[in-house]
Amino acid sequence: MKVLIIGLGLIAEKHILALRNTKQDIQIIALRSSVKSDKKEDVTNIYSIEHIPSNIDFVIISNPTNQHYNTILEVLKLKVPLFIEKPPLMDFVNVEKLLSIIKRNNIKTYTAFNLRFHPVLLWLKEKIPLVKVIEVQSYCGSYLPDWRPGKDYRHVYSAKKVLGGGVHLDLIHELDFIRWIFGEPKKINTFKGKKSRLEIDSMDVANYNLEYENFYITILLNYYRRDPKRTIEIVMEDQTWIVDLLKASVCNADGDTLFQAENFVLQDTYNLQMGYFLENIYTNITIMNSLEESLKTLKICLM
Repeated sequence: MKVLIIGLGLIAEKHILALRNTKQDIQIIALRSSVKSDKKEDVTNIYSIEHIPSNIDFVIISNPTNQHYNTILEVLKLKVPLFIEKPPLMDFVNVEKLLSIIKRNNIKTYTAFNLRFHPVLLWLKEKIPLVKVIEVQSYCGSYLPDWRPGKDYRHVYSAKKVLGGGVHLDLIHELDFIRWIFGEPKKINTFKGKKSRLEIDSMDVANYNLEYENFYITILLNYYRRDPKRTIEIVMEDQTWIVDLLKASVCNADGDTLFQAENFVLQDTYNLQMGYFLENIYTNITIMNSLEESLKTLKICLM
């Protein structure tokens, strides 16, 4: 199997590891922007679209968000499945052109929201239909300068609005898994802005209030929390569940453990995600979270 990867940053490395953990016989080809780009072990660098082999099996798109549209448009010519790192795009300009080409050529696409494979969220997906929810509060906060050790946070794409940076886009996972588990909201109110002293021009806080038929969901995202926290509190008529994605656990208000994923590491979600993609790209099964589907999440994100 030959895989073309476009964009070879931190997230790409996770996808490459997932490929190697999932598929033994694989050749990875990276389209690089410069001959001066660093080399990765067992990855073949090429430097032009014209040098892409004709027998590529699928493409991983993991370059900066602001480049996704043109990259997708270019590689659609290959007529192979696309594995697109989230967020899928940074806006909706000319998006119908992409969707039309995809539909006309019956190209499979998948937008990579790996947290759909988090054991805690899989547990919630199964349990939520069985309970009566009144209120949900989803929170994700961490300190942007700590995200990429050894790199100046002021110069990474997250810090730059023009590159598609901003906490609402970086942490779009929360919007995706809330839609996936709880369905489509009826009304949406949002606030996004820059409130901390971080030296960035992108947004560092985003707040979403989603109204459903019988309950409300609040989602708060930020770049400035020094002690990382990623939780969901689910309030029901008779109990409260406290979901901790970092600890991979679900407890009730009394501290009793309802679910615990033992020995969980985040790379597991990338491995499971890649396994799912590889199992389904050559079947008649509709892959979840196609580009078109993920645009529903992006629409909320950009409100």
